[in-house]
Amino acid sequence: MAEDKTICPHCGCKMSKWRTPPMSTWSAEYFYVCFNDECSYYIRGWQHMKDTTEVSCSYRHRFDPETGATGPLPVWSPDAGKSEIIAD
Repeated sequence: MAEDKTICPHCGCKMSKWRTPPMSTWSAEYFYVCFNDECSYYIRGWQHMKDTTEVSCSYRHRFDPETGATGPLPVWSPDAGKSEIIAD
């Protein structure tokens, strides 16, 4: 059975469909992004970014359904990007 990449591998929550910015270099119209504020990946990201870059930001797990790529989506606040969630 194929792995469901719309489920966050870090917390097990269903990820939200998220509209990519129109002027970005991403070719996909949307990603799936984990907006669970209790996700360990997101929580650990705040300290990791502070320690490695001295910047107050974090990242959320994302999946690009067009390419199959997964990875971080940078965020600068807990609400960053939430206004671009696409309701199902």
